[in-house]
Amino acid sequence: MTNTDRLKAAYEGVVMHKSRSLLTILGIVIGITSIILILAIGSSAQELIIREVQSFGPKNVFVLPGKQPEGFSGFSSSIMNDSLQEEDVVALRRMENVPDAETVMPYMESSVTATYGSQLFNGPLLGGEEVIFRIFQLELEAGDIFTDEDVAQKAGVVVIGSKVAEKLFGLEESIGKHVKIKDKNYRVIGILKKKGSGAAGEFDSAFVIPYTTAQLYVMGVHYISHIIVEARTEESIPAMVQDIRRTVRESHDITDSTKDDFYTMTMEDAAALLTTITDILTILLTTIAAISLVVGGVGIMNIMFVSVTERTKEIGLRKALGATDKDILRQFLFEALILTMSGALIGILIGWGGGILLTIILGQIYGIDFRFFFPLQGAVIGAIVAIAIGFIFGIFPATQAAKKSPMEALRSE
Repeated sequence: MTNTDRLKAAYEGVVMHKSRSLLTILGIVIGITSIILILAIGSSAQELIIREVQSFGPKNVFVLPGKQPEGFSGFSSSIMNDSLQEEDVVALRRMENVPDAETVMPYMESSVTATYGSQLFNGPLLGGEEVIFRIFQLELEAGDIFTDEDVAQKAGVVVIGSKVAEKLFGLEESIGKHVKIKDKNYRVIGILKKKGSGAAGEFDSAFVIPYTTAQLYVMGVHYISHIIVEARTEESIPAMVQDIRRTVRESHDITDSTKDDFYTMTMEDAAALLTTITDILTILLTTIAAISLVVGGVGIMNIMFVSVTERTKEIGLRKALGATDKDILRQFLFEALILTMSGALIGILIGWGGGILLTIILGQIYGIDFRFFFPLQGAVIGAIVAIAIGFIFGIFPATQAAKKSPMEALRSE
């Protein structure tokens, strides 16, 4: 009996019990689908992060208050630290201190609730100077931006995101109207073009005001949340970062770098941090999906044992007609492999289709430019692992079938 004959017999055995076969491979299908989607989403998310960070401004360096956080969670909490002051901005703006700096901007960040009549809107508040619109690559749909004169006067003016305008004003003209933030009225002077989620946050939901206004009226503080330093060229960033650290240490009378009460973050640092987070999540989720593959293998083994018991007479008849132990072993082993290979193929197809569907949903409904990257290497490895699981968990019932005595098998009911 050739391997082709054994494979044909195994295929007929699988097809003969279609419903049971489909239920048997369900664990494999779920496992492979999960692995494909997790790896695809992980790689696509990393690409999106890098793209968004680059679009935010690859030449920007953030100076942040407080100690360098150990993890991502420490980033937001450092915003409320008061170690950065106006004197630091002045020092960084001196050409002799940071010659590679194109722009130095104090930056405030908070979360606020704005009202207009009976309408409310929660969103991020961004405080900066006139240059904030260029640094964050923000374009206007209508109106004007605030000026450095507004910053000097701590003017009560605001440029709002497209979602803010839609929610608070609807079809009503918003330029010149006033929104209330923390009991103070702010005159709307501009509306941002729809931008979507970017590296610096959800600009469409943002309120952008002079940083001095944010300090005095919104946050009630004298310190600065961040300082953004824009390099003249990307190549000059490493040298500029060293100049920034030296300058701020001198401003804070720090001689030991381990005592720093600030830290710097380049866009490359931000992308690396977020990429590390997605890597960790991808590994954890892939591990969980791999466990489901093993569970699927156990399911195949159990069903194969049941199949061997149900087909005892068939085994006895085949042996009586000349089939060897090897023939029976390979037939049942081939059945297990056909099941796992079918499950892997179906899982790959569902994962591929699910990824495309996810891309469409994120793009059409949420406006996220999510690009699906099919993980070919992951699909191949997943399929190989699935086949290996089929072999490992199929060998035991196949061996049991091969060991059956022809006479005892024929006498069984």
